[in-house]
Amino acid sequence: MADLLRRAAHPRHAVPARRRGGLFLEEHSIHVGIRGPLYAPSDLEEDAELGFQIVSAMETERIGIDGVTAAILERVSGRPVYVSVDIDVLDPAHAPGTGTPEAGGLTSREVLGILRGLAGTPLVGADVVEVAPAYDHAEMTAVAAAHICYELLALMALGNQ
Repeated sequence: MADLLRRAAHPRHAVPARRRGGLFLEEHSIHVGIRGPLYAPSDLEEDAELGFQIVSAMETERIGIDGVTAAILERVSGRPVYVSVDIDVLDPAHAPGTGTPEAGGLTSREVLGILRGLAGTPLVGADVVEVAPAYDHAEMTAVAAAHICYELLALMALGNQ
């Protein structure tokens, strides 16, 4: 599952996902929390061609943490999972310290709930990206990112028992 939460604000933000060179299983990858304007009408079509399912930020609100978790688990079907969290998946109210803030994002509670819902999933790797300390007033973004890292490490530890 490439880019669980990456490309949060917009599909073009995570160009590395477009250059993954077959590293991820197509049709088993998902983006959660996408929102914001498109650069071109083809943006979402290109994402689908790369094999990504999208759960938008608005859909996340509608189906809730359990619905998003169920979509992820169905998509990965027990396969080894890589989770990439772009911190701008969080609304700027929860993580102002990023280079690409976009209104309408997820709350830190939603992201942590989604990650906790992945307990038992074979997590083989993870990253948290896009924290920009220069914009991080009161270190809110660093606190959120550190807690997300903690949850990811806990998922990896659970998978190695």
